[in-house]
Amino acid sequence: MESFVICLLDGFQQPAINTLREVEAFLNRNPTEIVTIIIEDYVHTPKGLTKLFANAGLNKYWFPVSKMPKKGEDWPTLNEMVRVNHRLLVFTSVASKEVEEGIAYQWKYLLESEAGDPGVKPGKCPNRKESQPLNSKSASLFLMNYFSTFPDEDQACKVHSTPLADMILTCNKEAGNMMPNFLAVNFYLRSEGGGVFDDLDSINGQRLCGCNTIAACQPGAPLGSCKNISIHTPSPAIDNLGSFSGPVEFSGSTSTIYHPNHLIFALFLFPWISSSFLWNR
Repeated sequence: MESFVICLLDGFQQPAINTLREVEAFLNRNPTEIVTIIIEDYVHTPKGLTKLFANAGLNKYWFPVSKMPKKGEDWPTLNEMVRVNHRLLVFTSVASKEVEEGIAYQWKYLLESEAGDPGVKPGKCPNRKESQPLNSKSASLFLMNYFSTFPDEDQACKVHSTPLADMILTCNKEAGNMMPNFLAVNFYLRSEGGGVFDDLDSINGQRLCGCNTIAACQPGAPLGSCKNISIHTPSPAIDNLGSFSGPVEFSGSTSTIYHPNHLIFALFLFPWISSSFLWNR
């Protein structure tokens, strides 16, 4: 039987079925959470991904392609997705799999800023070449990349402070006042102050209630009616076993994974999923 592996940015790899079963366990334990998987796809076996997700027990959470907005329309609310148990969104980089396997072609639904060094230059937010322009109205999800071509953990504290917050504003402007739904960074626990978590709270606050942080939102209040507070979200504390509360990590992996509770979906970003005999690292 053919097997598939997940290859992560740090060179780590493991059988894909193991990781997907962890996703299933997470969704089973957390019935109000939403997970999104974006796949750079090198699986050439017919129906290979479909069988992989089915074997991991994930079909019961699957958001059907037929129900996804096709021309930039609004997505269902998180409450609506939870109610019908459509809590797993999966996107592939292979266009043909939308018809052949029912897996959404990411560039049809997702805008994406450039990754690597071109995506971290102050004052600029170019789109990735495969993506539609960021100000396109034909897709309504936005992935913002903010990490250098060659990761530098020592500089992450600086990068995740003012520069990241400034880039979010720059990309928001380039995307026609559309805040990112997904934020991809390296070393997300390293920052000065609230860092990535502060920025996620800010994005959620502006999307939900027009406030600078989610903590300032007031249930039932008009848009822009904010509580007068000044707080930041501290990075979660790591215990001596390497685990922590807040974000979610796969066992044996240090990939970037984060699941806020409000308007930004959980993001499991798998750089490569491939057939084991087709891909060697």
